[in-house]
Amino acid sequence: MHRIVVLAVPIFVFLMGCEWLYGWLKQRNTYRLEDSISSLGQGLLSQGLAVCTQLFQIGIYAMVFPLIALWPKPAFWDSAMGWIVAILLFDFCDYWLHRAGHEVAVLWAAHSVHHQSQRFNFSTALRQESMVAFLGWPFYLPMALIGVPPEQFGIAGLVVLVYQFWIHTEHIGKLGMFDRIFSSPSNHRVHHAVNDGYVDRNYGGMLVIWDRMFGTFKEESEPCIYGTRKQLDSWSPLRAVLGPYAPLLRDAWHTRRWSDKLRVCFKAPGWRPADVAARFPEGDFSIDAVRMYEPETSKAQRLSIGLQFVLWTGVLLAFLWQADELAFGVSALLLGLGTAGLWVIGKVADGRWSLVWAWCLQAVLLAGASYLLV
Repeated sequence: MHRIVVLAVPIFVFLMGCEWLYGWLKQRNTYRLEDSISSLGQGLLSQGLAVCTQLFQIGIYAMVFPLIALWPKPAFWDSAMGWIVAILLFDFCDYWLHRAGHEVAVLWAAHSVHHQSQRFNFSTALRQESMVAFLGWPFYLPMALIGVPPEQFGIAGLVVLVYQFWIHTEHIGKLGMFDRIFSSPSNHRVHHAVNDGYVDRNYGGMLVIWDRMFGTFKEESEPCIYGTRKQLDSWSPLRAVLGPYAPLLRDAWHTRRWSDKLRVCFKAPGWRPADVAARFPEGDFSIDAVRMYEPETSKAQRLSIGLQFVLWTGVLLAFLWQADELAFGVSALLLGLGTAGLWVIGKVADGRWSLVWAWCLQAVLLAGASYLLV
């Protein structure tokens, strides 16, 4: 499975290049180097973490399947209809996980990584969450109960995930009847927007029918403002992944009632205990106050972070290609080195580190990773 991801990378890069070229020709470029590197880095980290967390990716599903499967009929599941049903079931379960990711604070902290970019393009599609796997696996167990084989479950998930790549673009308008049935660029732009009328809408991965059935559909009717209501304002991968948990931990620490310490995690995002809200008030969100995070960077900084990212992309893709043959300890160490390397890139992009210091540290990190891969 990891090698499929590696083989797909050139296709993704080609399509991103086409989108950038089209935007440049139309004088409507939706890309910024630092933002795209940040998004692509999150995608690489999520795949690296998947290597080290097979138990949560598919392991629990595979262990539970023989114990609870009600209809494990190979003849059906191997048929064309069986594949269609498996994909539809995955998309249905994914709708509820996705919806919970917006309606439960601790799940939103994990899922919000995918929404942090203030730009909307193909690179945003690859900005995948790393922590959702630890929390989201129970949502797919109904598929095991029905009888979808583990291998088919994994491939169905890959189909639903890959489908969603093309719907992350501003360059495709409304598509008529297609928009009424399927997730489309127009429908998904609404999902990524922070506009008052758009928040928490259009969760469907492949089909928007689920949103129409369960009352979460919203048609695109005004320009979208992208990102999260609590802006990240950083290109750091660690801050992107871990930062959303900080407000939950802070409120849970300061609130006096033990029940509220739990509610902080399981109530809707933005909910705060009354005593904490009184002591540490926060202003209301205003769409007019949203500003793009665009720190100034020099040509040398952009060249450096671009080159460093290319080097780490090569290392992390080599890691994914060899993943099945590597010991867990080696995989974990490679993931740690890759995370550190992308963190350094983020520091340079944020203007917090000098190029000399960054390159010195990168040389050490890259040498260590290369040694482990040889």
